[in-house]
Amino acid sequence: MSKNDYINNQKFLEALIEHREKCNTATEKGSPLPILSDYIGECFMNISDHLSRKPNFASYSFREGMVSDGVENCLKYYRNFDETKSNNPFAYFTQIIYYSFLRRIANEKKNLYVKYKATEQVGILDEGNLLTNENGQMKQFEVYTNISEFIQEFEESKRKKKETKLKGIEKFIYSNTDIALSTTNMNEILDNL
Repeated sequence: MSKNDYINNQKFLEALIEHREKCNTATEKGSPLPILSDYIGECFMNISDHLSRKPNFASYSFREGMVSDGVENCLKYYRNFDETKSNNPFAYFTQIIYYSFLRRIANEKKNLYVKYKATEQVGILDEGNLLTNENGQMKQFEVYTNISEFIQEFEESKRKKKETKLKGIEKFIYSNTDIALSTTNMNEILDNL
């Protein structure tokens, strides 16, 4: 094992197999399921912590929350690991943790959007610090331009996601009009065709 290997994959696999056998025995006897070993818990923690230190995750202020989410997801889904299909638990749990990180980031961005949008709408800054942009909208003072940019980018990404979910005639109608049609208006148009 080199100094960069912080998980012994074979030992981790053996510990998971041993735990599964204990769970099967307990189920057959009708007794409660055994608690995961400290070693398996340490593996979950190490994988989550090391993944959070990668450059694409390290700069987030909520990194510790991401690590906790990763471990929590491993504890939820460890019984889904099937050693007959894969002998690489490290990769399996790394993927679980990776997607839990992405969910946490998306949730944090959504929360940040709500905060920024409320700040923009309420005008936390006094009126002297508000500026009118080229569209005639009031925007925060220059110190807060990143808030306005964040709000615009977030809303644009939501709009694009919504467009990709549209199918068939809905996509054609919505993409070829400047005005968003409600479902009832769209149904009326379809009925008149």
